Amino acid sequence: MHAGRPDHRIDLDSVALAHFMPMHLLMDGEGRALSYGPTLARVLGGDAMPGARFEELFDVRAPGGAVTVGDVLARAGNRFRLVPRNRVKAGLRGLGRRLPGGRILLNLSFGIDLISAVRDLALTDADFAATDLAMELLYLAEANAAVTRELRGLNLRLEGARVAAEEEAMTDPLTGLRNRRAVDLVLERLCAARAGFGLLHLDLDYFKAVNDTLGHAAGDFVLETVGRILREQLRSEDCAARIGGDEFVVIVAGRSDPKTLQAIADRIIARISQPMPFDGQIARVSASIGIARSSDMMVPDPTQLLAIADRALYAAKHAGRGRAVLLVSRGE
Repeated sequence: MHAGRPDHRIDLDSVALAHFMPMHLLMDGEGRALSYGPTLARVLGGDAMPGARFEELFDVRAPGGAVTVGDVLARAGNRFRLVPRNRVKAGLRGLGRRLPGGRILLNLSFGIDLISAVRDLALTDADFAATDLAMELLYLAEANAAVTRELRGLNLRLEGARVAAEEEAMTDPLTGLRNRRAVDLVLERLCAARAGFGLLHLDLDYFKAVNDTLGHAAGDFVLETVGRILREQLRSEDCAARIGGDEFVVIVAGRSDPKTLQAIADRIIARISQPMPFDGQIARVSASIGIARSSDMMVPDPTQLLAIADRALYAAKHAGRGRAVLLVSRGE
């Protein structure tokens, strides 16, 4: 100490250093460890031995080319980046300087690897200095993640509600089949793609008699049964819809062979013609079907195809009901 000038140096023992700097590393002038902060000791694990050399504990990421702690201080002043040589994946940032008497003090922090270090090492607020904002930043990150998860969940729920609403808007509530809106969309898509398909327009015979003699509940039962029959007779890529009253439309995707479409229609008619027991009584209906094919048109058009199928249905009714008629109308 110079005469007349106060000595401002403060000597801290290892306990004080651990309290104020839980991530410190105190070394002698040759770079051998004298003491470790308790949190740094947890990071280094079994490598945190007295006398361990700096280059045995860390790989230097910056400044480039530095290996020893002397290299670090000479090339980077008092700022550097390190990675522990053990298996802990935590990048460390630090400040360091030589102390009077030749010792070297490094004070380290986790930087951007804070979250993973806290998770992997199970660190708590007690592992950081009281003035360190690390845990506050971690709490903010966790709160942000929680908000993000909640927003993601809300978006998923909203998307689910939107999909459910769209599905409901295209579904007949009584039969569970598609409705007229869905038929229009499917026909527009298939016609635009010039895809070959068959269109069946189905109308129930004697349905009014069921309503008049057995009541509307029996009529609803018949419609529900027809819906189930259509689902059973068709593939997942086909579309069956109730377009109003006792009228149904079936779109058979990728099939336009007359024999195939006739066979499908005949199976549907046979199933619908079977007696339907309801509340101790028997409901009896049959089905008439008009068939149109997209391949019979130079440019398939939804409105014209529906009109052709409707004329074919009228022909089936006129021919005695309970049958299917394919109407070929080329050039429309």
